[in-house]
Amino acid sequence: MWLLPGLAWALLSSALALELSLQESLLLKSLGLSAKPSPKTPIPVPPVLWRIFQRRKTQPSMNKEPVDACRVEEFDVPGDIIRVFTDQGHFIPKGQPQGQLCLRKRLYFNLSMLEEDENVTMAQLEIKFHHNSYHTSSQGQIFELRLSQPSQVSLQGMPEPRQKLLVEQSFAQLHKSLLFNLSMVARDWRMHNRNLGLVLEVAVSGGDEVNELQGLCTSIDSFLDTSLLVVTLSQQCQVSRRRRRSAQHPPITLSNLCRPRRLYISFSDVGWENWIIAPQGYLANYCLGECPFPLTAELNSTNHAILQTMVHSLDPQGTPQPCCVPVRLSPISILYYDNSDNVVLRHYADMVVDECGCR
Repeated sequence: MWLLPGLAWALLSSALALELSLQESLLLKSLGLSAKPSPKTPIPVPPVLWRIFQRRKTQPSMNKEPVDACRVEEFDVPGDIIRVFTDQGHFIPKGQPQGQLCLRKRLYFNLSMLEEDENVTMAQLEIKFHHNSYHTSSQGQIFELRLSQPSQVSLQGMPEPRQKLLVEQSFAQLHKSLLFNLSMVARDWRMHNRNLGLVLEVAVSGGDEVNELQGLCTSIDSFLDTSLLVVTLSQQCQVSRRRRRSAQHPPITLSNLCRPRRLYISFSDVGWENWIIAPQGYLANYCLGECPFPLTAELNSTNHAILQTMVHSLDPQGTPQPCCVPVRLSPISILYYDNSDNVVLRHYADMVVDECGCR
């Protein structure tokens, strides 16, 4: 008989662990993750994601207007998920002499980790050259950049497939990144489930010295870096873009009345610190308190709640009091590694309780 209490405790512990695991799975699914990520080789956070995250982090304290979690103001497009995909392509051998062509490179960005219900609202290609990757003192040299989209897979020994020209641009000196809007291309990849990548060509013209042109090409070839920033709008934002009311009432000071209570959630406490990059936690808050008769305007009551309170005062056993619930919430931004070890910046709506009311 003395084994029964121990057995009961073991069964209870097992049931609690199972329930917590189920709750975690449901929460991760609501965050757009199939399972808890376990990054094996964490990559550095792209600077553009850091900048947007820091801006979102400080914006609520600088601006009294509620932040729209379903819009990326930095690019003026709808969206709540931002990813930066690194190029997984390769340089294409030039084969036969092709004049003053410096390089040919196949660019490939794997967008397969995007969920089916995510809509691409922006895709921006960034091409970076090291600021010392060519001689700025050279006179007369012009670089020609061409970006094309192949229509079919290139097979060895076969003629080059037809390519659709997307971008053609000339530049003499480069002091910053080149940015190109490829939103339509990314949507086409997703719509037809056919991503053949891109072909980038850089040539140099305007010079007479062969050795000088070869030197320019070699230096550009060494410092080329490309990435694709993609903004998507999740199903959560598409289904419900709730209107948030701005605070119109002073804070409630009576401790027993319905009001927001302080709750800080630390991601390390729930075992998520190894895949969430920032923040380490956040002030979530929760609602607690009574909704007594008579309800006042300060309690953010609905007409239904006011009538329910009146009926409760007449029939306390048959009719419950209204409940203290969140009536205004605000979003937060989270930088994290997804299940493919990619860095993702996502804006999550309705994460912080700003105001409570009787409903």
